[in-house]
Amino acid sequence: MAIFIPEEKISEIKNAADIVDVVSESVILKKAGKNYIGLCPFHSEKTPSFTVSPDKQIFHCFGCSTGGNIFSFLMKQEGLSFPAAARHLAKRYGVDIPARPLSPAQKKKISERESVLDINRRAGGFYHQALLNSAAGQKARSYLSKRGISQKTIVDFKLGYAHDGWDHLLRFFSDKRISPMLLEKSGLILPRKNKSGHYDRFRNRVIFPIFDVNMQVIGFGGRVLDDALPKYLNSPETAIYNKSRSLYGIHRAKDKCRATGTVFIVEGYLDLIALHQHGVENSVATLGTALTADHVKLLTRYARRMILVYDSDEAGIRSAQRCIETFWKEHVDFRREDVFSEDKADTHILVLPTGHDPDSYIFEHGPEAFMAAASESPGIITFLMDCAVRKHGLTTEGKIRVISELQAPLAVINDQIAQAIYIQQLAERLGIAESAVLERIRAVATRQSRAPVFAGQKGAAAGEFPKRETATSNSGLAGPPGVNAGIRFERQIIAMMLQFPEILPEINRLSVLKYFENSDLESVGNMVLKFNPTTGDQVSELISRIENEAQQTIVASLAMEDESWNKKGCLRLLAKFVDTRQKHRSGSLLEEQIKAAEKSDDHALLLTLLNKKQKMAERSEKQKMAILSEK
Repeated sequence: MAIFIPEEKISEIKNAADIVDVVSESVILKKAGKNYIGLCPFHSEKTPSFTVSPDKQIFHCFGCSTGGNIFSFLMKQEGLSFPAAARHLAKRYGVDIPARPLSPAQKKKISERESVLDINRRAGGFYHQALLNSAAGQKARSYLSKRGISQKTIVDFKLGYAHDGWDHLLRFFSDKRISPMLLEKSGLILPRKNKSGHYDRFRNRVIFPIFDVNMQVIGFGGRVLDDALPKYLNSPETAIYNKSRSLYGIHRAKDKCRATGTVFIVEGYLDLIALHQHGVENSVATLGTALTADHVKLLTRYARRMILVYDSDEAGIRSAQRCIETFWKEHVDFRREDVFSEDKADTHILVLPTGHDPDSYIFEHGPEAFMAAASESPGIITFLMDCAVRKHGLTTEGKIRVISELQAPLAVINDQIAQAIYIQQLAERLGIAESAVLERIRAVATRQSRAPVFAGQKGAAAGEFPKRETATSNSGLAGPPGVNAGIRFERQIIAMMLQFPEILPEINRLSVLKYFENSDLESVGNMVLKFNPTTGDQVSELISRIENEAQQTIVASLAMEDESWNKKGCLRLLAKFVDTRQKHRSGSLLEEQIKAAEKSDDHALLLTLLNKKQKMAERSEKQKMAILSEK
């Protein structure tokens, strides 16, 4: 039975539980100073970068940037919801969670969800037995056999068969006294148009139960046994099933994804099953929809490297291109190939040879050939380049269009070596001067820096490629070299707030956060000010109050570092930050006015503006000294 967990019980669980004990059950930890380190369970690595702090009761991986508190760890490791993780810890540490009265609306929602899960479980068993044992299921068994699907795979994936009739499932549940209205909410039956009753949604189809990460059946897919249309039929959206947040096969793939650090993403049920049957178990499938932001968030819990596998036809290419914007928004680092980004999340596109989908390819050529093709799959920048050249050709007009199409993604590559190599590659392919391409890329980069488009920044403009200025995917105090100086400065201030809370009154007095440019960091800073942690172990409490997973990671990352802060040093840092941002904001406008006065030969105005600039500099210096003179 689902229950409400009071906030005071959450605090009691945190106080009773020990993150080192919990993590040690799945990670071999070794003492390193006052922390513990081990190999990260969330990505493949050879050198330990996963750090656990017993003092702060948090964890952080400096390789894949995953971090959080004890609840976050269980949620990621076991695929649990927050309430389930809390109940698990409560049971382990002997914390009693009394039932609290729920509102009628809460009771109705919980009851409906649990009822639909139970119905799906029973329906899955009904379909599975029909495939395995019924005479009518023989044609479905023959169909699967012709497709090369083994008996073991049928059992592993609990495949089923829906009888060729209007009410087989309806009568099955009627015998168990399950109301048609509740069955309708599960999506398994539909009302007749004349309102005289209901009929089964799935009829004469192979059934693919859809499991969530907790092995619960949340929906179904059905495929016809001939050429009838629609070829595939899926469950509708229900209280427990949302296709934009669900992935077929994730329940069987998650552990292998963690072990390999890689996930293959395909589009069809049988594509996914064929890969698993041939040993490529770190694979999942989308469910009748393009890859979504929620899919990416789910997969980054289990793998850092994503390989999207598509058919070679135009529909497959379009599907691959549609996914690109999703990856930009979710901060997955596909702007560089593996050679430039071995420890970052990266994304590749595997387009199979003409006439093949993943199912046919792996059956015909085997898993070794599939893995060999995957190892040579291009990163998305190279993929975009190939697509643009194929689309526009290498005429003079075609070359111009190719450069126009690629200038935005090339401009956002922060790794200068990687960017230079891609520009050189594009210039050689088009047969034009490298300097001409570079000039165009620099012009685009300048425009993007003036109008940031990353979702975590203010002033985002839709439809453009983002400038790589995000704190959500960075680890360490200052962030990696690809993050610009301004964002590193803001991260350092958040780290100061978490590690040296004595400075929080000054942060508030000087309104430091209003000068932040990254909205994720600004939001985290405001939460720190509001929560006002006074000791290190309260960081775990702060993380529990943050709902955004990326922001939880920021806190864990920056709190894990141990810097030697003192008030004078903190004030000096704040003075420099405030001074720099004030100069930037007021100085930019003044510089534009000065240039305009020079251009118009307005000497009187020019003199006034120059005097104003001098006074601003003097005021800035006085303010800086005033801050530094504070005790």
